[in-house]
Amino acid sequence: MPLTADPKLFARGAKLGREVIWLHTFGERMNEGKPAGEPRLPKDRQPAIPPAHPIPTGPDAFPDTLDYDAATRTLKVGTGRIENVPPEVWEYEVSGKNVLRQWFGYRRKDRTKPIIGAEKRAPSELMKTRPDHWLPEYTSELINVLNVLALLTELEPAQADLLERIEDGPLVTANSVGV
Repeated sequence: MPLTADPKLFARGAKLGREVIWLHTFGERMNEGKPAGEPRLPKDRQPAIPPAHPIPTGPDAFPDTLDYDAATRTLKVGTGRIENVPPEVWEYEVSGKNVLRQWFGYRRKDRTKPIIGAEKRAPSELMKTRPDHWLPEYTSELINVLNVLALLTELEPAQADLLERIEDGPLVTANSVGV
């Protein structure tokens, strides 16, 4: 990771880093000067659940599938829908894993995992202790995740530009600090 010797670029990087931390912590850290609560996109771009397609909360309709319609920018959660979801949010990955699929995998109806490993151990008994329906807080969490991922994708061009400027400028090296 290059370390800039330019104080202005360093300050810009620190500011951008504080923004990323604010987003990664869902507004709990680095929130000085930020609106209270979870980070949100502007109202006209926020993900929204259409009244005709709420995410079902009853045991009989517990969502077990997650899909995306790029043409309509709609996230499909079982029979429920969330509109105004950018494709970059659906595709967002960390360490090669899709964030939305990972998040949903821990909240879907069928959370069984394939038995793996040399001993072929059965899943833990803790796997049986889970709700029998989609909890309302899952929907709130999902809306929060969608907002944060959208805001993170919007920072990517500024991050790329900053990295390019740092790489093209003076750097702090082991020689420059006497190491």
